[in-house]
Amino acid sequence: MEFPGFFSEAPTITLRDPLAAFLGLSKSGVMSYAYADAVKLAGHSCPIVAGAYLMVRRGLSQLYGGELPERGNVKVYLRAPRDEGTTGVIAAVATLLTGAAPETGFDGIGTRRRFTRRDLLRFDATFDGIMALRRNDNGQGVILDLDMTVVPFAREMQVLLPRVMTEQADEDEQERFATLWQARVEQMLVRHADDPALIRVCEWKAAA
Repeated sequence: MEFPGFFSEAPTITLRDPLAAFLGLSKSGVMSYAYADAVKLAGHSCPIVAGAYLMVRRGLSQLYGGELPERGNVKVYLRAPRDEGTTGVIAAVATLLTGAAPETGFDGIGTRRRFTRRDLLRFDATFDGIMALRRNDNGQGVILDLDMTVVPFAREMQVLLPRVMTEQADEDEQERFATLWQARVEQMLVRHADDPALIRVCEWKAAA
């Protein structure tokens, strides 16, 4: 599949996965993820997939600073129930990037359950945001929110979107819709990837 050209301009996320090193994938366990990886997982490219990708990127950067984030060392919390709206898509992208999984995840190795990923992804959490991340090793946490009004759709979409949704659009309209859809994703990933207005972050203090 040939992806849009802007995919190569989107920021990548580099992490170290101790499980990958333990099992011989590489000595360092260092791996990089690109937006295309999230798209392959979701099966489509949209503002929600892009937003989830950018939220995780921003959260890991905030938690680890200049260090390489450690995959499998972060709990992911989502405010919404698992079956609400686009929560499942956001959760899938977060799992891809952090390794955090629900009760179906990898249960670890040995009696100490080293490298476990199970129950690191949780829903119905209580905080003011979409997603929160917390490091297992030091307890530091961040809350993340996504404000997609910062990158609105082109005005043409007001006419095109209803026609596409009701299957009334002709071939040219469908093509124009797809172009404008990805244009918004491009704006988010390329021009606004580091925009604090698009991805809002604040400290999430651990409970006393």
